[in-house]
Amino acid sequence: MDLRLPRARGLLRGPRRVLGAAAAVVVLAGAGTWTAVAGDDPPPVHRADRTVAVGDGVRLDTSYFTAGSGGRRPAVLLAHGFGGSKADAREQAESLARDGYAVLTWSARGFGESTGKIGLNAPDGEVADVSRLIDWLAKRPEVRLDGEGDPRVGVAGGSYGGAVALLAAGHDDRVDAVAPAITYWNLADALFPNGVFKKLWAGIFVNLGGGCEQLEADLCRMYQRVAERGAPDTEAVKLLEERSPQAVGDRIDVPTLLMQGQTDSLFPLGQADAAAKAIRANGAPVDVDWVSGGHDGGDLETDRVQDRVGAWFDRYLKDDESAGTGPAFRVSRTLGTGSGDGEPRLEGVSADSYPGLRSEPRAIALRGREQRFDNPAGASPPAVSALPGIGGSGGLSQLSSLGLGVSLDFPGQHAAFESAPLEEDLQITGSPTATVHVKSTGDDAVLFAKVYDVGPDGTRQVLPAQLVTPLRVEDAKAGKDVTITLPAVDHEVEDGHRLRLVLSSTDLGYASPAAPATYTVSLKGDLQVPTALGGTGRVAGLPAWVWWAPLAGAVVAAALLLTARRRTTAPPPDPALAGVPLQITDLTKRYARSTDRYAVRDLSFRVEKGQVLGLLGPNGAGKTTTLRMLMGLITPDGGGIRVFGHAIAPGAPVLSRVGAFVEGAGFLPHLSGRENLELYWRATGRPPEDAHLDEALEIAGLGEALARAVRTYSQGMRQRLAIAQAMLGLPDLLILDEPTNGLDPPQIREMREVMIRYAVAGRTVIVSSHLLAEVEQTCTHLVVMDHGRLVQAGPVGEIVGSGDTLLVGTAAPVDAPLAEKVAALPGVASAVRTDDGLLVRLETGTTARELIAELVRLDVPVESVGPHRRLEDAFLTLIGDPA
Repeated sequence: MDLRLPRARGLLRGPRRVLGAAAAVVVLAGAGTWTAVAGDDPPPVHRADRTVAVGDGVRLDTSYFTAGSGGRRPAVLLAHGFGGSKADAREQAESLARDGYAVLTWSARGFGESTGKIGLNAPDGEVADVSRLIDWLAKRPEVRLDGEGDPRVGVAGGSYGGAVALLAAGHDDRVDAVAPAITYWNLADALFPNGVFKKLWAGIFVNLGGGCEQLEADLCRMYQRVAERGAPDTEAVKLLEERSPQAVGDRIDVPTLLMQGQTDSLFPLGQADAAAKAIRANGAPVDVDWVSGGHDGGDLETDRVQDRVGAWFDRYLKDDESAGTGPAFRVSRTLGTGSGDGEPRLEGVSADSYPGLRSEPRAIALRGREQRFDNPAGASPPAVSALPGIGGSGGLSQLSSLGLGVSLDFPGQHAAFESAPLEEDLQITGSPTATVHVKSTGDDAVLFAKVYDVGPDGTRQVLPAQLVTPLRVEDAKAGKDVTITLPAVDHEVEDGHRLRLVLSSTDLGYASPAAPATYTVSLKGDLQVPTALGGTGRVAGLPAWVWWAPLAGAVVAAALLLTARRRTTAPPPDPALAGVPLQITDLTKRYARSTDRYAVRDLSFRVEKGQVLGLLGPNGAGKTTTLRMLMGLITPDGGGIRVFGHAIAPGAPVLSRVGAFVEGAGFLPHLSGRENLELYWRATGRPPEDAHLDEALEIAGLGEALARAVRTYSQGMRQRLAIAQAMLGLPDLLILDEPTNGLDPPQIREMREVMIRYAVAGRTVIVSSHLLAEVEQTCTHLVVMDHGRLVQAGPVGEIVGSGDTLLVGTAAPVDAPLAEKVAALPGVASAVRTDDGLLVRLETGTTARELIAELVRLDVPVESVGPHRRLEDAFLTLIGDPA
C-alpha cells in the first residue's frame, strides 16, 4: 500500500513570517542543472534541480519548473505523500508550469535524496522547511510578489503532503491558497480514533518510512510504547496533535479545497469535515469534494481532481474571476462497471453548500433484544472490515460500491440489530448515529461499530466503503449509555433491503484488549441516518471544462420558426405516458421517392427518466433519421413518437422540453454570443425567466467574449456556445448526435461526465455514437439498430452480458502454480494467465462473489474483476461482423 497520491497531470499575506525568518536558506553551489522537458505543446518546461540546505545539517532535494517567458507568475509548492519523493509530483509540476505557474517540488526530510529524520510534519522541521522554500521563491525573478519577501503562492499535496499544505497555511501567512487531498486534520484522531490504536495502519506508516529508526527519536519511542501497550497514552496523543493542522486551525484563513477519499480507513471523511468547519469559521472560502477512492484503493479520479485544483489556483492565485472552481460540495457515486475491464463508472452529485455529516437525519427503527458476546483471549480471531495495504486502483474496498463485501464477523463475538425492509430507496450521505447501552465484565470495553446494507434474502450483506468506528467505553462495569458516530459514507440502500447495526469485539485493523471479557449491549433508540443528498438527485454544477463539448447546432429553434404556420391538429396527450421522456411505436420512414426501401421500419422502444440511452448501429442503420424525426425536423411515414405523452410533429409545443446537438451550428455571425442565446430563446416563445441563462453562460465559460461577434470565435469557442444553447432551459430530454466527433481523448472523457451528470437529476440523455467503448462507460441503456430495424434494446449490462468468463486484473503477474490452484477451485472450469492477470471461466451456478472470496484466500493480488465480454463483442454479435 502506498500513501502517495498517484501521479497525474495538472495538480494540482503580508510579509510576516512565523517560521523560517531566522534560518538562512542556502543553495549549494553547483547543484543546479537546467534541463528542458519537451511537452506535447509549446512552450517547453525547464527544470532546475538543486539541493537546498535548511539548517541543522538537513538538505532538501528540490526541482523548480517554469515554462515560457511571460514575466512574473504565481508559484505553487507541490508536496508528496508519505513514502514518496519529489519525483511523484514531476508530471503535475510540468502541467502547472505550462499553465503559467512557477512550481517547486521537494523531497521531505528522510525521503528521496533529502537528509534528516522524519518528523511527521513537525512545526520546527518539515513545516519550517516549507517557509524556507517560500523564502527562496520570493527571490526568484519569475515569481509574482505581493510584497517584499512575499510571493503569491499556493500549496497542494496528497496525504502527508496535504497535511503540510494545511500546516504551512497556519504557520506562514504568505500562503495564499491550499488544495490538500486525502489527508488528516488531527493525526492523533486518525491513528487513535476514540482511544483505540489503529495498529495495522500505524505499522504500515512506520514501514513506509523505512523503520522506526528513521523517525525522530521521540516519535519512535512513542510508537514502540503504544504498539507494546496496544493503546495510546496522553503523551502520545499530545505529540501527534501538536503536529496536526488542527493545532493551528484557528490561523488557517486562506481559500481551501478539501478533497477526501470515500474508501479510506486511514483518513476518513470526518477528517475533512472537521477541517471544513474550522477553516470556514475563520471566514475563508472552503469547498469539499468526496473522491471515489482513498488509501484503501479505488479510483482517486486524478484527472478530474487535478483539473479542479488547477481551477482553484487560477481563481485564487491568478485572480481569474471567470475560473469555475466547482460546487461547494461534490460527491462521486458509482453507477456500476463500465467497459470490460471492470472499472467502476462514476457520476458526480453536488450541493450549493456543504451539508456536514449529520444533515437531514432520518430515524430508522432497529429491532433486537439485549445481547451478550465475548472478547476472546488475545483478541483472536479478529473480525475483518477494511484490508489496509491491499489497495490500488481496483482495491478490494471498492467492491463494496459494486455490491460485493469482504467483511467478516465471528459468531459469539458480536451483537446485531436490524431494521425492517425499507419501503423506498434510502440515500445515506454522512455519519449515521446510534445510542446503545454497554456493560462489560472488565473495566473497559472496546467495540467496533458498523452498519451493513443487507439484501432481501438476508444473506448478502455489504459494508459501505469497508469502514468501521472503533469505540473505547471506559468504566463499563456498571453499564453506560453510549452514542456512536458511525463512519461517514455516501451509499444508497435499495428498497427491500435492511440496515444491520453490528457491534463487534475485535477488528483486524485495530488493537483490542488481550484479556478475555464479556460485553452486554442493548439498544437505546433508533438509528439516525443523514440524508443530505437523498432522493434529490441534484446534479453537479457543470464545470468549465464543458467548453470542449462537441460541435453542435441550434436547428430546433429554426424548426419551430419554419413550421409554426404548418401545425396540424395533433393527437391528444396520453396521460399514462406523462412521465415517460420518450415512447416510439412502430416508427417508419421510407427513403424519398421509394415505396419499398426504408430508412427506419417498425421501430419501437421506450426511454425512462434518468437514463443515458445509447443509440447504436452501423452506418445507414437509421439512427440520424430517427433522431431527426424525434426532434420534429422530418415527418414519419408511419408509427408515432411521444415525448412525455405528447405526440411529436413539426412545431409541437412539447419540443420546448427537448434540447439537441446536431451537426452544423446555427449561430448568426454578426451577433454576439449572448445575443445569439437570447435570440434562440425568444424564438422558442417561452418566458425569459425560464431560460436559466446565467447557468448556461457559466457552462459556456466565455467570459468577456460573450459580448463579441460570433464571427470572431474560434471553433472551440463556438463549441462552448453550442452546448450552452442546447442546455438553455435545462431541457428534460437532451439529444446528442455523434457528440464526440473531432474531440481528443481527454475531451471525450469530459463529455462523458457531462452526460452522466446531466441525467442524475432525473433528466434523460439520448446519444448516438460510433465509439462503443465510450458508450459502454457512459450509457445506462442501449438501443441497437440495423437496416432501420430494432435489433435489441435494454440495459447495458443485459446486452453486454456478464457471460461465464471474468477478467481478473492483478497487481502483479500470476505465476503458473498459482494459476493452476485457481483452475482447480470448485466451480472454475479454467484459468488462463494473461498480461494483466487471469481469464477465469466459471461453471454454471458459480458467482463472481464466490470466486473473489477464493482468490483472496489464495492470496491472489486482485485489483479488479469484470466481465470479459465487451460492448464491441456484443455489438458485432448482434449485427454481424461486416468484415
